Amino acid sequence: MSGSVREALATRFRRAPKAETAAEAELKADTVAELEADTVAELEADTVAELEADTVAEPEADKVAESKADTEAAAEPKAAAGLARERGRIRRIAGHALTVSAIVLVFAALIMPNVISRLERPGTYLRLPIEGFVAVGLVILLPGRWKRIVAGVLGAGLGLLTVLKITDMGFYETLNRPFDLVLDWVLLDDAQSFLKDSVGEAGATGALVGVVVLIVVILALMSLAAMRITKVAAGHRRATTGTAITGTAVWVVMLMLGVQAFNIPVAARSSALYVYDRAGAVKAGLRDEKNFTREAANDAFAATPGDQLLTGLRGKDVFFTFIESYGRSAIEDPKLAPGTVDVLTEGTESLKKAGFAAKSGFLTSSTYGGSSWLAHSTFLSGVWINNQQRYRNLMASDRLTMTMAFKKAGFDTVSVMPGATRAFPEGSFYGYDRVFDSRNTGYVGPKFSWAPQPDQYTMSWFEKNVHGPEHAPMMVEMPLVSSHTPWAPIPQFIDWDDVGDGSVYKQIQKEGKRPKSIWKDPAKVQREYSRSIQYTLTTITTWLERYGDENTVMVFLGDHQAAKIVTGEGASRDVPITILAKDKTVLDKVADWGWTDGLKPDPAAPVWRMNEFRDRFLTAYGPSGDVSRALSPPQR
Repeated sequence: MSGSVREALATRFRRAPKAETAAEAELKADTVAELEADTVAELEADTVAELEADTVAEPEADKVAESKADTEAAAEPKAAAGLARERGRIRRIAGHALTVSAIVLVFAALIMPNVISRLERPGTYLRLPIEGFVAVGLVILLPGRWKRIVAGVLGAGLGLLTVLKITDMGFYETLNRPFDLVLDWVLLDDAQSFLKDSVGEAGATGALVGVVVLIVVILALMSLAAMRITKVAAGHRRATTGTAITGTAVWVVMLMLGVQAFNIPVAARSSALYVYDRAGAVKAGLRDEKNFTREAANDAFAATPGDQLLTGLRGKDVFFTFIESYGRSAIEDPKLAPGTVDVLTEGTESLKKAGFAAKSGFLTSSTYGGSSWLAHSTFLSGVWINNQQRYRNLMASDRLTMTMAFKKAGFDTVSVMPGATRAFPEGSFYGYDRVFDSRNTGYVGPKFSWAPQPDQYTMSWFEKNVHGPEHAPMMVEMPLVSSHTPWAPIPQFIDWDDVGDGSVYKQIQKEGKRPKSIWKDPAKVQREYSRSIQYTLTTITTWLERYGDENTVMVFLGDHQAAKIVTGEGASRDVPITILAKDKTVLDKVADWGWTDGLKPDPAAPVWRMNEFRDRFLTAYGPSGDVSRALSPPQR
């Protein structure tokens, strides 16, 4: 009997126990039997219901599972199709973006100028480059894979053109001229050397690696862009042909009407003209060697005997002192001139009290912003030396230099080159008896950026070891370098007695400014440049006051203008030049030159090409100059 039956019976018959009668016992037995039968029936019914429910539920569950599986199976192709559509949409968007980027890249390369300042002109970007229309129109006419091959070659060519334009930008900013494909490769090595001096070996190496990577990236991107445009154009041949024809027609109309945007012609052909000009420059560079040979052979003083050279300077010590980057802008540009003009004005007065007279004019340098040796060789040889090929040819010639003229006239010829750190084989061409450089002048102090030693130390050492002791009349060529870029740190002018062996400059150099601190701001660069020129001018004028005598003749001049970050756009190549002497007869010989009295030339003072100076100087101080002035009084 189950527990539930017992509980039911216990509840039903819960009363005080007593003796049962037979009738009661029989009734109780019948009741128990009924209850047990009901309970069994109830349990059987529950069991049957559960079995029936399970029997019905199992097929229904199977049907649900099958339905779910069918639904999922049907959904999978739809999801895959949706995903494929989404991926296709993304690819189309990416493809369109890639095509637009390729067009923008090629367009930018075609209209790109080779001068940085033109990038700031809005009209530069509102131009129609005819080269693009013509190139696309021609490429789509090619068969099969030749389209892609020719497009890749044209793209690489456009990349090379872009690299050349970027190089031109750098040359215009420093030398105010474009890069010469024939003659300027040697300057890249000089640029690397300058970087080493300015930012160290690691910085220079990093810059070189960066340049190489940039060139490779430009070539690759341009080639890929051109191939992308060609691929899209080939797929839309009819539309592309129409665009090329229409664009060319519009370009022709714009050209004929002279339509401009912000004073720049809309019909652009700058890349084609640029290629034409570059090709012309290459041809000119190749012809230049013949031109130089002809010019160098024309030498009015080549056969002049030594006893007829420089007769008006016999017994003198003649100095030709170059001031690095001392250009006309230093004394006329309002941003640069005030401090420099003050030094020149004060120097004129103090030297006048010391017995010196001075005359000043202008020369047009053969270089700009750098390559000082080109200016030095132009000045000393009387031949226009404006590139490295001419310089090499000059060194291999027998051209009479100013130095050799003095040597033939019996002077001791001396070169003092504080910026030189290695041998100077060109010294034999110029005709120097002695050459002093940074390796043999006893300096123990620190470098000042590019400059191995300060100008005041150079002139102090020279006075103690060469000029001060008893000596024969000498001609000295001395390129001073403290005003060389990057114009930081700059030495301080100190008492001449304190210069010593240069140890004093260690603290001065340590406290000076660093190139990185000034080159972020052009105004700071200009200020430090001006200070460097003032330092060197002060060094020269105070040296003359202290050590100059009746036999001292000083010619000091700039080698070239500073870089465009200092001078700005439109500056000339002119440099100031000054002659000083205590002996009045020395300046009388150049009285007819029309130069300005004092250390600062008047803006209206004569301007000669730098290569003209040699002949004018040799004439003025030779026998013919003496005779002509004896016959006619100097004009003032």
